[in-house]
Amino acid sequence: MKLVRFRSSGQPVIGIIAGDGIIRIADLLPEYREMIQLAAAGPDAIRRLADKAASASPTDSLADAKLIAPMERPHKMLAIGMNYRDHAKEAARLGVPTPPQQPWFNKATSCLSGPFDDIDPGVTCQLDYEVELGVAIGQTARYSTQEEAPHHVFGYFVANDVSARDWQHHSSTWTIGKSFDTHGPIGPWIVTPDEIPNPHILEVRCFVNGELRQKSNTDQLVYNIWAQIEYLSTAFPLEPGDLLLTGTPGGVGHALIPQRHLQVGDVVRCEIDGIGAIENKVVPSKAKRFPVLTKGKFD
Repeated sequence: MKLVRFRSSGQPVIGIIAGDGIIRIADLLPEYREMIQLAAAGPDAIRRLADKAASASPTDSLADAKLIAPMERPHKMLAIGMNYRDHAKEAARLGVPTPPQQPWFNKATSCLSGPFDDIDPGVTCQLDYEVELGVAIGQTARYSTQEEAPHHVFGYFVANDVSARDWQHHSSTWTIGKSFDTHGPIGPWIVTPDEIPNPHILEVRCFVNGELRQKSNTDQLVYNIWAQIEYLSTAFPLEPGDLLLTGTPGGVGHALIPQRHLQVGDVVRCEIDGIGAIENKVVPSKAKRFPVLTKGKFD
């Protein structure tokens, strides 16, 4: 199933994509009104939902729906750096060494935005794109093995790990440069694992104004999803609704020669086979300016 969140009369609603329409989940299982509740409920709830949806009719038009981020603000939103070999090479060329372990960082959950929402650059002078396969956690994973890891996946989505490159290296962690408002568009929905039997053979692509900038396949991940869940859940629990961004391939604007950062008016489209696409336009910022040079030093 493709599980979606959208606004109706100003309120968030969760639903199931059915052709060109949406079935409201509350009409089928009234106890579930938030996606995070459904993620926590486990496989039995998903099976019950699928059974009821099979004979249900859409209540809303997909074309007319205002889609929003398919998960409410989670406890954690974590992303791994340099998890495609070609991206690790371009990062090394820019002076960022490849770490010996999985290099995770936080994206503040306040940066989450919808699959077709605008991107506000904020105060960055070096706005960049990163297409990524996203993973939504279902039931809690703690000390999970790689063999157990698939049982903790609620579903998959498309993400753009929008990055403020100049701010990314202001401190020893990347969080600030990865967490500007609107810099976490995800969606367009969460696809349940029954539709993605092998998440490690999916082609990923990113276009800027129709120009292909990134293209790879999840079979090129340095650390696959099961290894990621094993590693993280050894340190702390992965809880229902937590979001993992599994890495971006080579071709980011900051690593191109010459560099090609995003500009106002640019449209970024991120696609993953079997899941769908998100598309976001860079708009003039509403932020107050801050005296930062592109090399990360102050005026």
